[in-house]
Amino acid sequence: MAKIGYARVSAYGQHLEVQIKSLESAGCSIIFQEKKSGKDTNRDELNKMLNYLREGDTVIVYKLDRLGRSLRDIISLIEQFQKDNILFISLTDNIDLSTSGGKFQLHVFAAFSELERNLIAERCTAGRIEAKNKGVKFGPKNKDVITKKAKETFRLYKLGLKVKDIQKIMGIKSNKTVYTYIKRVSDVYK
Repeated sequence: MAKIGYARVSAYGQHLEVQIKSLESAGCSIIFQEKKSGKDTNRDELNKMLNYLREGDTVIVYKLDRLGRSLRDIISLIEQFQKDNILFISLTDNIDLSTSGGKFQLHVFAAFSELERNLIAERCTAGRIEAKNKGVKFGPKNKDVITKKAKETFRLYKLGLKVKDIQKIMGIKSNKTVYTYIKRVSDVYK
């Protein structure tokens, strides 16, 4: 019956120290820690913790949103904890799932956290729309560079290279971009 901590920050510029100190003060014998977005449900350290947990253990987080970003993901994890007889505590939210009040509180806090994230996303979208209406252009600034990259991508494709290989060679993250470049250049040469 161990106390297991989980600490997470979203970006490499952020720091874990406050979370780790709080988890150590709460008596965590092991603390899994990572720097990865909560929207990604497939997180290495989270998966290691889930595999490590045993019946009777207690998972402790500094704050509820460290466990995940969406209400659905958080509830899903906690339901799995409950099914496996694992307790859950969120320190700053004062949520202790060994009590019925803690279970109720979890649902309320998770709903508000998701609402806050949705409002932020809506404001960002509204800001982008307003910027576009004011004439701000998004996307690549240098069309000559993009044209050269598209031509080279098309040349590699014509040589028979696979899209994954073209992505690596050209430093392109999305296979959709490769296909866009190929279509752009092939349409010119039709």
